[in-house]
Order: sequence, then structure tokens, then C-alpha cells
Amino acid sequence: MKLYLSVIGIAMLIISTVNILLGTESLLYIVISVIWCTALQFAFDGLIAIIINKMPDKWFSVDNSFYEVSETERKLYKRLKVRHWKDKVWELGGLGGFSKKTLKLPDDPDYIEKFIIECNKGVLTHRLSYPIGFLAMLTLKFSCIFTIALPVAVVNLFLNILPTIVLRYNTPMLKSVLERQRRKEKI
Repeated sequence: MKLYLSVIGIAMLIISTVNILLGTESLLYIVISVIWCTALQFAFDGLIAIIINKMPDKWFSVDNSFYEVSETERKLYKRLKVRHWKDKVWELGGLGGFSKKTLKLPDDPDYIEKFIIECNKGVLTHRLSYPIGFLAMLTLKFSCIFTIALPVAVVNLFLNILPTIVLRYNTPMLKSVLERQRRKEKI
């Protein structure tokens, strides 16, 4: 969490400083605009998370092909060495009632299935946040659309891509654990 907040704070500082140096608008307008756009990102992301969390679990089931992770994608995650940095990515699933930070009940198939459903909900939440983050561009003066709103939206995009990667990296392994537990139950 510290890393994410640091990235956000540093980005806000850089965006503000560049705009002040460029003289795009008054100091007060720049500072307020950067804070406004950042707050909008949090609000949009939070609203999307709330909406997705209210949707029925069956839409995010383990067998839903929309959330299937291809072999090519798995290889990409291996090349990106996701295993080494995934624990540094901010996980806020606990705010919605289900933390995905650790697998607490690895022997319980129902829990693992719920874990996968929550991962799928997280994937959709983050993916919808990619484009919605750019809506802040509609709220600023033209002089600051590309120097404030766009950079804030790009930072938001980056900070949403990382958890998507982690969730999609973890899902195939969780499915393997689930299948193994289901086989054990049948025996």
C-alpha cells in the first residue's frame, strides 16, 4: 500500500510541478485540478468496485470462459516474473468483504471457488477502470486536459493493470488447487 500511495503522491507532485513550470494555469487551479482528478480516479474505481461486488457470483464462476487465462498469457506472466513482485501490489478486496492477499483455507473447495470468483470480479473491476479513468479529462479546462487529466489517468491505468496481471496470474493456480481438492473429496 505504501508503494501505491508513494507512486500516486510522486505522480501528483510531478504533474503539478510540470504544469507550474509550463504555466498552463494559475498555481491554485493546477493544485486543485491535480487533487480533483486524483480524487475522481479513486471515486470512479470505488464506484465500479461497488457495482461489480453487487453482481451475482454466478456471472464470475470458475467455468466462465471470459476469465480463462491462455497459455500465451501464462508465459507472458512468467517472463514478467510476476511471482517475484505480485505481493507488492495493493490488494483492497478486503474492503468488499473478501481479501485475496492470502489463501486462508487451501483445503476447502468452496472457499477456493469463492476466491476464484472474487479474482474474476477483481479482473472485471480493474479492466473497467482502465477507460473510465479517462473521464476526468471531461472535467478540466482544455489547457489542462493533456497536462493534468491525461497523466493522472495514465497513472491510474498503470495502477489498475498491475492488479489485473496478478489476479490473472493467480487464477490458473487456484483452479488447479480447486480441481485437486474436488478429486480428493470424491475419493
